[in-house]
Amino acid sequence: MNPYLELLQAYPFEKLRKLFAGTTPNPNYSPISLGLGEPKHATPDLIKQALIDNLDGLANYPATLGSETLRLAISQWLSRRFDVPQLDIASQILPVNGSREALFSLVQAVVDPTRTQGGKPIVMCPNPFYQIYEGAAYLAGAEPYFANANPARNFAPDYSSIPEEIWLRTQLVFVCSPGNPTGAVLTQKDWEELFALSEKYNFVIAADECYSEIYFKEETPLGSLTAAHRFGLKDYRNLITLSSLSKRSNVPGMRSGFVAGDAKLIKNFLLYRTYHGGAMAPPVQAASTAAWNDEAHVIENRELYKQKFAQITPILQEVLDVALPDAAFYLWADVTKHTPMSDTEFALALYRDYNVTVLPGSYLAREAHGINPGKNRIRMALVAEVDECLEAAQRIASFVRQHMQAPSA
Repeated sequence: MNPYLELLQAYPFEKLRKLFAGTTPNPNYSPISLGLGEPKHATPDLIKQALIDNLDGLANYPATLGSETLRLAISQWLSRRFDVPQLDIASQILPVNGSREALFSLVQAVVDPTRTQGGKPIVMCPNPFYQIYEGAAYLAGAEPYFANANPARNFAPDYSSIPEEIWLRTQLVFVCSPGNPTGAVLTQKDWEELFALSEKYNFVIAADECYSEIYFKEETPLGSLTAAHRFGLKDYRNLITLSSLSKRSNVPGMRSGFVAGDAKLIKNFLLYRTYHGGAMAPPVQAASTAAWNDEAHVIENRELYKQKFAQITPILQEVLDVALPDAAFYLWADVTKHTPMSDTEFALALYRDYNVTVLPGSYLAREAHGINPGKNRIRMALVAEVDECLEAAQRIASFVRQHMQAPSA
């Protein structure tokens, strides 16, 4: 077997199952899970109908490059949404089977294990992070380096503090903006710092933007393509943006997304995917085209999240150190301000006493540079309908009040 498999850690939800093992939740409460970030809003009819209308496509082998119609829809959406010139559909856009598989396979295509300078190649990850980043790094023969989220910088990593010897080994940097689990959005200044470092040290930036369409202010979250265009990277050199329909259009089971950006990188990634078997089924391509071409359902979906967060955040702010995020559908709360419990103790006791599941923040991060930046925080995914989320928030508030401790002087 591949020896790198031994380096993979248990997924956060496996750790959560072990934490809860042997614990019986209070039977007086129905179960509510805020643990898994799986969209629960209804899938739009136009997407389901497009899928049904194109089932004949199952009789055909799909091209890895995807249909011209789908790539055009993606290019037009990117131009509308991020205020950039349309990307070339022949060389700068590639449909993928959900951003998750593309995040993983992109690392396998990008990392050059023979290019070492002082040690193994490095794949830099934000910390906390989406676990695919770490696993992809290990299985490509690289070493993950964790750039801790800095609350003082709106949870952006402080890239200026990273030693040059690390940058010299870095081949790919993952960026998640809006972030999971923090919901934070990088600024133009953050992006320009990263672009300058990429130019100096010649590493690829993989911008994971699957939460870009769930936000709470009138101003849309800044995207990597917009930031690059403003910076003068008209060819998006060394930049790959990844997005998905899962959160935007409530179709996580359809597994549909795209990568876009640097034509040279896309060309080589296409070659990799031709062997990897990454072609999207024709009915899914047709349904995806319908989704990218329609914005009305996205606006409606976003409004549901706005209403939900507007009702639930104030309830939780009374008992937890938590704020409305820039974007995404998570609340990232510190549990230590009002309770004597760690994040794992909080999650276990809440599950036991009120049958509500939240995810301990330490499970979403690694200890790096002396700290685990997820420690003593919890992630709450507000993906269910508003009544269920309100019920969960009220139970959490009751739970914290039972365990409330006096604030430290």
